[in-house]
Amino acid sequence: VIINVGGIKYKIPWTTLENCPLTRLGKLKSCNNYDEIMNICDDYDVSCNEFFFDRNPSAFRTIMTFLTAGKLRLLREMCALSFQEELVYWGIEEEHLEWCCKKRLRHKEEEAAEARLYEGEMVFSETTQCAFQDNSRLSLCMRKLRDMVENPHSGIPGKLFACISISFVAITAVSLCISTMPDVREEEDRGECSQKCYDIFVLETVCVAWFSFEFLLRSIQAENKCAFLKTPLNIIDILAILPFYISLIVDMVSTKSSSKPGGGAGNKYLERVGLVLRFLRALRILYVMRLARHSLGLQTLGLTVRRCTREFGLLLLFLCVAMALFSPLVYLAESELGAKQEFTSVPTSYWWAVISMTTVGYGDMVPRSIPGQVVALSSILSGILLMAFPVTSIFHTFSRSYSELKEQQQRAASR
Repeated sequence: VIINVGGIKYKIPWTTLENCPLTRLGKLKSCNNYDEIMNICDDYDVSCNEFFFDRNPSAFRTIMTFLTAGKLRLLREMCALSFQEELVYWGIEEEHLEWCCKKRLRHKEEEAAEARLYEGEMVFSETTQCAFQDNSRLSLCMRKLRDMVENPHSGIPGKLFACISISFVAITAVSLCISTMPDVREEEDRGECSQKCYDIFVLETVCVAWFSFEFLLRSIQAENKCAFLKTPLNIIDILAILPFYISLIVDMVSTKSSSKPGGGAGNKYLERVGLVLRFLRALRILYVMRLARHSLGLQTLGLTVRRCTREFGLLLLFLCVAMALFSPLVYLAESELGAKQEFTSVPTSYWWAVISMTTVGYGDMVPRSIPGQVVALSSILSGILLMAFPVTSIFHTFSRSYSELKEQQQRAASR
């Protein structure tokens, strides 16, 4: 039988096609009339018994190799998704792909799915904006406000809004650092409030007011409120904002309770709650994660972590196995030191194993014997090798993710 694909002719024996009866070429043998043949191919020359297919000839060469030799691989010069369409057309199942090519195809499908999701969000945003297009002044203000808050590249107002938000994040981080100074902590423990303490409180109040205002604007514009609240950055905003308001309420309640007679038990309870609130107020440092809204690098980092969960899991597995191996060895090697022994048990040796394999080396636990030092050397060398295995894959994923996000950002800015 003669198969003409994209102007290139192939002579294939019918016996080869009999091995793959479910493929498009295999179905040609079961055709009994001209109409059935035309349902499978694009054209047919009865005189030459030649079947014409208007498809990619490069992809068909790979499919021919699979039909004759049983090996199916992706083409480097061809998009993996386009080759997937060719497989669907010719009736070849993806399970026949080699494992490396199948992995490449899966990665490409994930990237395409993320791109479609991003495009869908952009189309939805544009559709929402078009829905408000009328002559009213309110709708015009809403469109400008939406662009300013959600798209920093929309113009000068968007860039100014992003700069203000970043400035408040930086101020919050600095105020948190200042509030941990010893003199401020002593005044807080004594229940006193100097001018410095008052200034920090005012600064924190202004920052939280801005973050609350920004969160309110974003929630008003969100079409799906549930999806908005499930977004990781919005969850971080809630965890960072709520402790401030809760602490204000608790302070008001504690002030009223202390002024009432017999409020000792209530004050003890409020003191315990105050310890929890002190921890919650430390969550203000989560505001630093808000920089991901305006930083392409942080967005790339988050996308890389999400895409490389398998690699990070593999790295953690390597670390746990090596830790379980070297901790008992160093404990046994150091057990002869008696009273000077720093490795008192295997669980306490876990800390030393992790610090050694990650090449940090605090020096709080040091093997003294020669066998222990040999184990330490083996632990350090194995840690360097184990850490290097997944790093290459993570680096390539980071580079690819950065290129994709940068391209999406440029495409969004050009609209």
